Amino acid sequence: MTRNINTEALPATLQNTAINAGRKISLPAGIFYLLTFVSIPTLSLYAPIHEPDFISHPGNANNIIIGGMLEIIVALAGIATAVILYPLLRKQNNTLALGLVASRVLEASTMFAGVAFLLTALGLHQKGPETDTTATSRAFVILYDRIFLLGQGFIPAINDLLLGILLYKSRLVPPALSVIGIAGAFPLVAGYIAILFGFVDRISPLAGLSALPVAVFEFSLGVYLIIKGFKTNSHCMAG
Repeated sequence: MTRNINTEALPATLQNTAINAGRKISLPAGIFYLLTFVSIPTLSLYAPIHEPDFISHPGNANNIIIGGMLEIIVALAGIATAVILYPLLRKQNNTLALGLVASRVLEASTMFAGVAFLLTALGLHQKGPETDTTATSRAFVILYDRIFLLGQGFIPAINDLLLGILLYKSRLVPPALSVIGIAGAFPLVAGYIAILFGFVDRISPLAGLSALPVAVFEFSLGVYLIIKGFKTNSHCMAG
Protein backbone atom coordinates (compact mmCIF):
# COMPACT_ATOMS: atom_id res chain seq x y z
CA MET A 1 0.00 0.00 0.00
CA THR A 2 1.31 3.45 -0.89
CA ARG A 3 1.88 5.67 2.10
CA ASN A 4 0.49 9.12 1.46
CA ILE A 5 3.03 11.17 3.38
CA ASN A 6 3.55 14.89 2.96
CA THR A 7 7.24 15.66 3.37
CA GLU A 8 6.41 19.29 4.12
CA ALA A 9 5.11 18.13 7.51
CA LEU A 10 8.41 16.45 8.39
CA PRO A 11 11.19 18.07 10.43
CA ALA A 12 13.58 20.24 8.41
CA THR A 13 16.40 17.66 8.49
CA LEU A 14 14.22 14.85 7.16
CA GLN A 15 12.64 17.20 4.64
CA ASN A 16 16.07 18.13 3.25
CA THR A 17 17.03 14.46 3.12
CA ALA A 18 13.93 13.69 1.05
CA ILE A 19 14.65 16.60 -1.28
CA ASN A 20 18.29 15.57 -1.75
CA ALA A 21 17.30 11.96 -2.41
CA GLY A 22 14.79 13.16 -5.00
CA ARG A 23 17.41 15.35 -6.72
CA LYS A 24 19.78 12.39 -7.00
CA ILE A 25 17.13 10.74 -9.13
CA SER A 26 15.47 13.67 -10.90
CA LEU A 27 18.66 15.33 -12.15
CA PRO A 28 20.16 12.34 -14.01
CA ALA A 29 16.70 11.30 -15.21
CA GLY A 30 16.17 14.78 -16.68
CA ILE A 31 19.58 14.74 -18.37
CA PHE A 32 18.96 11.34 -19.92
CA TYR A 33 15.51 12.45 -21.13
CA LEU A 34 17.09 15.37 -22.96
CA LEU A 35 19.72 13.03 -24.40
CA THR A 36 16.93 11.08 -26.11
CA PHE A 37 16.56 14.04 -28.47
CA VAL A 38 20.10 13.89 -29.89
CA SER A 39 18.99 11.63 -32.75
CA ILE A 40 16.77 14.32 -34.33
CA PRO A 41 19.44 15.09 -37.00
CA THR A 42 19.27 11.49 -38.28
CA LEU A 43 16.36 12.48 -40.55
CA SER A 44 18.81 14.46 -42.67
CA LEU A 45 21.87 12.31 -41.93
CA TYR A 46 20.11 9.21 -43.28
CA ALA A 47 18.69 10.96 -46.37
CA PRO A 48 21.42 9.73 -48.76
CA ILE A 49 20.99 6.06 -47.91
CA HIS A 50 17.29 6.29 -48.74
CA GLU A 51 18.08 7.36 -52.31
CA PRO A 52 17.54 4.51 -54.82
CA ASP A 53 20.95 5.11 -56.41
CA PHE A 54 22.91 5.30 -53.15
CA ILE A 55 24.65 1.97 -53.71
CA SER A 56 25.97 3.06 -57.12
CA HIS A 57 27.54 6.30 -55.89
CA PRO A 58 30.62 5.63 -53.76
CA GLY A 59 31.40 8.42 -51.36
CA ASN A 60 31.75 9.54 -47.77
CA ALA A 61 29.33 7.61 -45.58
CA ASN A 62 30.30 9.31 -42.30
CA ASN A 63 26.80 10.80 -41.94
CA ILE A 64 25.30 7.32 -41.73
CA ILE A 65 27.82 6.25 -39.09
CA ILE A 66 27.22 9.42 -37.06
CA GLY A 67 23.47 8.87 -37.25
CA GLY A 68 23.92 5.30 -36.03
CA MET A 69 26.00 6.47 -33.08
CA LEU A 70 23.33 9.04 -32.17
CA GLU A 71 20.64 6.36 -32.22
CA ILE A 72 22.72 4.12 -29.95
CA ILE A 73 23.07 7.02 -27.50
CA VAL A 74 19.30 7.52 -27.56
CA ALA A 75 18.64 3.82 -27.01
CA LEU A 76 20.92 3.69 -23.97
CA ALA A 77 19.55 6.97 -22.61
CA GLY A 78 16.00 5.65 -22.94
CA ILE A 79 16.82 2.57 -20.86
CA ALA A 80 18.57 4.79 -18.31
CA THR A 81 15.48 6.98 -17.83
CA ALA A 82 13.29 4.01 -16.90
CA VAL A 83 15.91 2.35 -14.68
CA ILE A 84 16.65 5.59 -12.79
CA LEU A 85 12.97 6.33 -12.18
CA TYR A 86 12.06 2.76 -11.25
CA PRO A 87 12.90 3.00 -7.49
CA LEU A 88 10.41 5.86 -7.12
CA LEU A 89 7.73 4.71 -9.55
CA ARG A 90 7.55 1.16 -8.16
CA LYS A 91 6.25 2.59 -4.88
CA GLN A 92 3.19 3.73 -6.78
CA ASN A 93 2.65 0.64 -8.93
CA ASN A 94 5.39 -1.94 -9.31
CA THR A 95 3.75 -3.66 -12.29
CA LEU A 96 3.46 -0.47 -14.34
CA ALA A 97 6.96 0.64 -13.33
CA LEU A 98 8.42 -2.69 -14.38
CA GLY A 99 6.41 -2.50 -17.58
CA LEU A 100 8.01 0.88 -18.31
CA VAL A 101 11.49 -0.60 -17.91
CA ALA A 102 10.59 -3.53 -20.18
CA SER A 103 9.05 -1.22 -22.78
CA ARG A 104 12.15 0.99 -22.81
CA VAL A 105 14.41 -2.04 -23.24
CA LEU A 106 12.21 -3.26 -26.11
CA GLU A 107 12.36 0.16 -27.74
CA ALA A 108 16.16 0.21 -27.43
CA SER A 109 16.37 -3.29 -28.93
CA THR A 110 14.54 -2.15 -32.06
CA MET A 111 16.90 0.82 -32.33
CA PHE A 112 19.97 -1.41 -32.06
CA ALA A 113 18.53 -3.66 -34.76
CA GLY A 114 17.75 -0.66 -36.96
CA VAL A 115 21.30 0.64 -36.69
CA ALA A 116 22.59 -2.84 -37.58
CA PHE A 117 20.39 -2.86 -40.70
CA LEU A 118 21.70 0.52 -41.86
CA LEU A 119 25.33 -0.32 -41.18
CA THR A 120 24.89 -3.56 -43.13
CA ALA A 121 23.47 -1.58 -46.05
CA LEU A 122 26.43 0.77 -45.74
CA GLY A 123 28.85 -2.16 -45.82
CA LEU A 124 27.25 -3.39 -49.05
CA HIS A 125 27.55 0.13 -50.45
CA GLN A 126 31.27 0.05 -49.79
CA LYS A 127 31.61 -3.21 -51.76
CA GLY A 128 30.48 -1.52 -54.95
CA PRO A 129 27.45 -1.36 -57.27
CA GLU A 130 26.85 -5.04 -57.94
CA THR A 131 23.32 -6.07 -58.87
CA ASP A 132 22.83 -8.41 -55.94
CA THR A 133 24.32 -6.00 -53.39
CA THR A 134 22.10 -3.17 -54.66
CA ALA A 135 18.93 -5.18 -54.06
CA THR A 136 20.15 -6.45 -50.70
CA SER A 137 21.17 -2.97 -49.59
CA ARG A 138 17.72 -1.58 -50.43
CA ALA A 139 16.13 -4.46 -48.50
CA PHE A 140 18.11 -3.55 -45.36
CA VAL A 141 17.10 0.11 -45.68
CA ILE A 142 13.45 -0.94 -45.95
CA LEU A 143 13.88 -3.15 -42.89
CA TYR A 144 15.27 -0.15 -41.02
CA ASP A 145 12.24 1.96 -41.99
CA ARG A 146 9.87 -0.76 -40.80
CA ILE A 147 11.55 -1.37 -37.47
CA PHE A 148 11.87 2.39 -36.97
CA LEU A 149 8.11 2.68 -37.42
CA LEU A 150 7.55 0.09 -34.70
CA GLY A 151 10.34 0.99 -32.29
CA GLN A 152 10.15 4.77 -32.54
CA GLY A 153 6.58 5.22 -33.67
CA PHE A 154 4.53 2.80 -31.57
CA ILE A 155 6.52 1.73 -28.51
CA PRO A 156 7.16 5.33 -27.33
CA ALA A 157 3.39 5.71 -27.03
CA ILE A 158 3.36 2.78 -24.61
CA ASN A 159 6.29 4.29 -22.72
CA ASP A 160 4.63 7.64 -22.21
CA LEU A 161 1.22 6.20 -21.41
CA LEU A 162 2.73 4.12 -18.59
CA LEU A 163 4.94 6.97 -17.39
CA GLY A 164 2.13 9.52 -17.58
CA ILE A 165 -0.16 7.34 -15.46
CA LEU A 166 2.56 6.71 -12.87
CA LEU A 167 3.50 10.38 -12.64
CA TYR A 168 -0.13 11.47 -12.42
CA LYS A 169 -0.89 9.04 -9.58
CA SER A 170 2.31 9.83 -7.68
CA ARG A 171 2.21 13.64 -8.15
CA LEU A 172 5.97 13.65 -8.64
CA VAL A 173 5.47 16.37 -11.27
CA PRO A 174 2.58 18.77 -11.97
CA PRO A 175 -0.54 16.84 -13.07
CA ALA A 176 -0.83 18.88 -16.28
CA LEU A 177 2.55 17.58 -17.42
CA SER A 178 1.50 13.99 -16.72
CA VAL A 179 -1.72 14.48 -18.70
CA ILE A 180 0.29 15.56 -21.76
CA GLY A 181 2.11 12.23 -21.63
CA ILE A 182 -1.10 10.24 -21.27
CA ALA A 183 -3.02 12.14 -23.95
CA GLY A 184 -0.04 12.30 -26.32
CA ALA A 185 0.13 8.52 -26.59
CA PHE A 186 -3.12 8.31 -28.54
CA PRO A 187 -2.31 10.56 -31.54
CA LEU A 188 1.07 8.81 -31.80
CA VAL A 189 -0.65 5.41 -32.06
CA ALA A 190 -3.10 6.87 -34.59
CA GLY A 191 -0.20 8.23 -36.63
CA TYR A 192 1.56 4.86 -36.48
CA ILE A 193 -1.53 3.08 -37.79
CA ALA A 194 -2.01 5.70 -40.54
CA ILE A 195 1.58 5.24 -41.71
CA LEU A 196 1.35 1.45 -41.45
CA PHE A 197 -1.66 1.34 -43.78
CA GLY A 198 -0.23 3.92 -46.16
CA PHE A 199 -2.60 6.79 -45.41
CA VAL A 200 0.29 9.15 -44.67
CA ASP A 201 4.00 9.05 -45.45
CA ARG A 202 6.54 8.32 -42.71
CA ILE A 203 8.16 11.75 -43.09
CA SER A 204 5.00 13.74 -43.83
CA PRO A 205 3.95 16.75 -41.72
CA LEU A 206 0.96 14.78 -40.38
CA ALA A 207 3.28 12.06 -39.11
CA GLY A 208 5.36 14.72 -37.39
CA LEU A 209 2.28 16.30 -35.81
CA SER A 210 1.17 12.94 -34.39
CA ALA A 211 4.51 12.66 -32.59
CA LEU A 212 4.56 16.27 -31.37
CA PRO A 213 2.66 15.80 -28.05
CA VAL A 214 4.97 12.97 -26.98
CA ALA A 215 8.01 15.05 -27.92
CA VAL A 216 6.66 18.01 -25.93
CA PHE A 217 6.00 15.77 -22.94
CA GLU A 218 9.43 14.15 -22.86
CA PHE A 219 11.35 17.37 -23.51
CA SER A 220 9.31 19.30 -20.94
CA LEU A 221 9.74 16.49 -18.43
CA GLY A 222 13.50 16.50 -18.94
CA VAL A 223 13.73 20.26 -18.45
CA TYR A 224 11.41 20.16 -15.41
CA LEU A 225 13.37 17.39 -13.70
CA ILE A 226 16.65 19.24 -14.22
CA ILE A 227 15.41 22.65 -13.07
CA LYS A 228 12.73 21.83 -10.50
CA GLY A 229 13.14 18.19 -9.53
CA PHE A 230 10.35 16.14 -8.03
CA LYS A 231 7.65 17.75 -5.93
CA THR A 232 8.56 17.17 -2.29
CA ASN A 233 4.97 16.54 -1.19
CA SER A 234 4.45 13.67 -3.66
CA HIS A 235 3.16 10.26 -2.63
CA CYS A 236 6.39 8.52 -3.61
CA MET A 237 9.01 10.65 -1.90
CA ALA A 238 8.72 8.78 1.35
CA GLY A 239 8.69 5.09 2.14
